[in-house]
Amino acid sequence: MAKDMTLLWGSGSAPCWRVMIMLEEKQLQGYNQKLLSFEKMEHKSQEVLDMNPRGQLPAFKCGKHILNESYAACFFLENQYKSQGTKLIPDSPDAQALMYQRLFEAVPLYQKIVEIVLYNYRVPEGERHDSAVQRNKEGLTAELKLWEGYLNKTDCCLAGKEFTLADVLFFPNVAFLFRLGLSSERYPALTKYYNGLKDRPSIKATWPPHWQTTPGPGIMNTV
Repeated sequence: MAKDMTLLWGSGSAPCWRVMIMLEEKQLQGYNQKLLSFEKMEHKSQEVLDMNPRGQLPAFKCGKHILNESYAACFFLENQYKSQGTKLIPDSPDAQALMYQRLFEAVPLYQKIVEIVLYNYRVPEGERHDSAVQRNKEGLTAELKLWEGYLNKTDCCLAGKEFTLADVLFFPNVAFLFRLGLSSERYPALTKYYNGLKDRPSIKATWPPHWQTTPGPGIMNTV
């Protein structure tokens, strides 16, 4: 089964990481994969464009099906391989409702992280406007306070005690934040969640390779 799958990915990309965690959880190791460099603009290569006309990663093909949106790929894999590996959609209506709510709420969190990252990347330090920096910071801070509240009411995972699809999709966002210097003292619930899952086999096996050798920029240490 996995031999019919191809993943083109970039190290440190949360969308790529989601798909890789999902493949591990569903015991679909052995798929064809290729690590590409964002710095070298390899995500704009013809190889990627043939699978993903947007020139973005991941580019994922499962048999004849192409699913380049990480949420779409993860939902597809769970539905196609329900009886294989970890069951990631709970049967309980309460847990299932909470799982769906949280996994879609993870979208605006990721957007607010990306807004700060892209502003710092694209705008030279001397040209940044204090008002824009403050607005981005306040937006993310408000979002993180919501997640602190959510996580204070759950066990180790987003929808209770069991690792679900919500965690597959959410954890890379949290790991990215701590990579960028998020304060563990200001966000104890997020820290507990991160520390509780970072050594999970599917996450450890797919940890972004360049994170293991290079430190991250501390752009979140004031959030």
